[in-house]
Amino acid sequence: MKILVTAKRVTDPDAKIRVKPDGTGIETAGLEYKLNPFCENAVEAAVSLVEQNGGEVVAVTIGDDSATINLRTALAMGAERGIHVKASDTELDSDLTARILAKVYEDEKPDLFILGKQAVDGDSNQVGQLVAEYLGLPQACFASKMELNGDRLQVTREVDGGLETLDLSLPAVVTADLRLNEPRLPTLPNVLKAKRKPVDVKTPADMGVDTTLKVVTVAYEAPKERAGGIKVKTVEELVDKLRNEAKVI
Repeated sequence: MKILVTAKRVTDPDAKIRVKPDGTGIETAGLEYKLNPFCENAVEAAVSLVEQNGGEVVAVTIGDDSATINLRTALAMGAERGIHVKASDTELDSDLTARILAKVYEDEKPDLFILGKQAVDGDSNQVGQLVAEYLGLPQACFASKMELNGDRLQVTREVDGGLETLDLSLPAVVTADLRLNEPRLPTLPNVLKAKRKPVDVKTPADMGVDTTLKVVTVAYEAPKERAGGIKVKTVEELVDKLRNEAKVI
């Protein structure tokens, strides 16, 4: 069984993000990056399926040169090899990302493509669905459980009303939710092995992908700082402020 899995580099969600004074982007000096948490779940799911059924896990990332570091994390978790499509984050939108990943899928022809549900930097939650649409494949999003039965995959997903179980024929596209599993921590020997695992470097041009963007970011703006709280002396004063100032009642 061959499984393709995403390994997107994202800014550390615990880091303090600062917008450039001219609004053209964020300050990158001293900013730390990590493997997208949802992609960690996707990698864990892929590696676990291959451990149980045999096969190969191929991890793919799109980003600049430094994205290789986080791709190596996926390799240390158990992926056999990596694919690095070189492109700057400023040159991407969800649609272009999906078209690049769809092309990688066509080249690799895996039995299953598992993506993180969303990236914690953009939070768009669009790429998995777009990939499935471009490829014409069955899809199951927000997976919290997966079971492989022969050439079919049962996926339990979280919906507003509870849980829904889908039965998919393979090949298929699945997006992983945080409750799907507990990602393993790479051991030191596996981290060292990951440095020797092959990574195929490509560009969108090499792959024949049109890089025209459908969404263009005009500017960035930091959210307004929250004002400090105040103390009130009576319940009546509290109700008055909630009604007339905060306007929440």
